[in-house]
Amino acid sequence: MKNTNKVKIIPLGGLHEIGKNLTLVEYRDDIIIIDCGMTFPEDEMLGIDVVIPDVTYLENNKHRIRGLVLTHGHEDHIGAIPYVLRKLDLDIYGTGLTIGLLENKLKEHRLSRDKLHVVSAGDVVKLGKMEVEWINVNHSIPDACALAIKTPLGYVYHSGDFKVDFTPISGEPINLTRIAEIGQKGVLAMIGESTNVLREGYTMSESKVGETFNRLFQSLSDNRIIIATFASNVHRVQQIINSAEKYGRKVVLSGRSMVNVTETARKLGQFRVKKDTFIDIKDMDKYDDSELVLITTGSQGEPMSALTRIAYGEHRKIQLTPNDAIILSATPIPGNENAVTKVINRLLERGAKVIYETLSEIHVSGHACQEELKLILSLVKPKYFIPAHGEVRHLMKHAKIAQQMGMDEENIFIMENGNCLEISQKSAKLVGDVPSGNILVDGLGVGDVGNIVLRDRRHLSEDGLIIVVISLTKEGKVVSGPDIISRGFVYVRESEDLIEDAKNVVRKILNDDSRDNLRDWNGLKSDIRDNLRSYIFKNTKRNPMILPIIMEV
Repeated sequence: MKNTNKVKIIPLGGLHEIGKNLTLVEYRDDIIIIDCGMTFPEDEMLGIDVVIPDVTYLENNKHRIRGLVLTHGHEDHIGAIPYVLRKLDLDIYGTGLTIGLLENKLKEHRLSRDKLHVVSAGDVVKLGKMEVEWINVNHSIPDACALAIKTPLGYVYHSGDFKVDFTPISGEPINLTRIAEIGQKGVLAMIGESTNVLREGYTMSESKVGETFNRLFQSLSDNRIIIATFASNVHRVQQIINSAEKYGRKVVLSGRSMVNVTETARKLGQFRVKKDTFIDIKDMDKYDDSELVLITTGSQGEPMSALTRIAYGEHRKIQLTPNDAIILSATPIPGNENAVTKVINRLLERGAKVIYETLSEIHVSGHACQEELKLILSLVKPKYFIPAHGEVRHLMKHAKIAQQMGMDEENIFIMENGNCLEISQKSAKLVGDVPSGNILVDGLGVGDVGNIVLRDRRHLSEDGLIIVVISLTKEGKVVSGPDIISRGFVYVRESEDLIEDAKNVVRKILNDDSRDNLRDWNGLKSDIRDNLRSYIFKNTKRNPMILPIIMEV
């Protein structure tokens, strides 16, 4: 009889990349999904809004899914859920703020919120033959948890995103006691985040940022202060509120996500704030600059964010003045450096004072550095280890640290999205792949933009477009044309000779006596493209997209 007492771990996102986190834990006929996040498009993904994981494997096995369990409420862990729920009917479990933020997303997408279940750190939920326990950890958002999944073969420990902070802004410090107890019971496998693994030492406590804010508020006593940070960093917003109240300032929120997250956190009691601290953005004019602090989105230079619109003078209600001091309380995500730099330069050009990370301690990470990762490994003591949440360099560094901690190299698996790790009582091995990859979201379209469409968009963005319009009778006689329209290739009025010569190339094809007739539209279009492409490249060394349009009159 075939032995089916095996645990499978299958990542569908979050490996060899930052974001899009989604991992499956399977035992027999039961599947538990851990997180379901999105990531932002790369530069070459022109026009794409977000990228989500391919869940084809889950669609094919939907009858085996027992639930989706969430570690915390960041977009790279919950952002894909509204899109996935259109294909899968899932019970979803998460802590209070995590579910609160998800409720807002589902409401925006007009999806049912009937299957959302709120749990607390310490709760245990039975899902099929497995049990999931939420364990309190520290992160840059409240209510973050690690997950201990109890299987018949032992625990699978998923670290979630975390750091070790003994002086957190709110809530309890990371529950190292419970993590150690799980380790003593026997952890079959650990999935460990690797985001900050390249940094030595320890991550500073969030409370250090509060001290820096106090110093800045004191030194900027006459300025209007504008602080840009992640909307989801509730702890950071709390620090700003604390400093604002200490120095007698009113707090204004700007940016849709900032308002939504803050309102959700306030309803759930995540903020300690006086009744009259927050004021509406419309009431700013009633106060002097020295009495205001504005908290905005846009710390990553996002084009439509509040700070970017302020920098370019496009914000409806906030106009920049030389008396403004802007504080960027976040580190640029890899790939966003240029966008952030452009916003900083624009703010400086308009006379504002800008304070960012290189000038002051105004941001600390929510992710563990090397010594904290070592601490968790020493407490969990997993038999097998899977580095996760990172690019290849992060995963390999985390694997090396695990080896330094005494783990055998053969028990450490650097996996890729779609890999299937099968674990039994005696061994673990990779046993093949399941479908995985990127699904691109463009407006209301999910997955309808693929490599061919992206290739065309790149072509258009790099070389432009030429449209050749010809009108023919049913018999194949030319009625009008050829007319040539250029978009993104050349300015027609300044390139009349080139355009006229291009028309002559097309006329020559139309007047070619060797052609049987002009009713073979496919052959005609192909000849126009080929001949026009050769002519244009020879004379301009450019390769625009050529689109022949033939109309019958």
